[in-house]
Amino acid sequence: MHNLGFALDGAWQVLLAGLALGAGLPILFALGIRSLAWGAGATTVSDTPGPSRPLGTVLGYALFAVVVVGVLLGLTFIVASGFGYKLDFSHVYPTLIAK
Repeated sequence: MHNLGFALDGAWQVLLAGLALGAGLPILFALGIRSLAWGAGATTVSDTPGPSRPLGTVLGYALFAVVVVGVLLGLTFIVASGFGYKLDFSHVYPTLIAK
């Protein structure tokens, strides 16, 4: 009976990681694109551009930065495991430690 609990616990963790990385990063990228369009004053109703919104531009670039950090951490995890290292998050910033 304990094996079923372990399997469900592992499946739950895989599901959360898949949702966060598999769907989360593309959603953040799409929100960044939409935020840049909103910041530039794009409208869908008329052909005349609306007012410029600097907050939208800053928010768009911040979302892109989060996506880039996520991709770089994923690549670091893959490359580090190939070289025999482990990506450790016990500090505030990620570090590489030997396995």
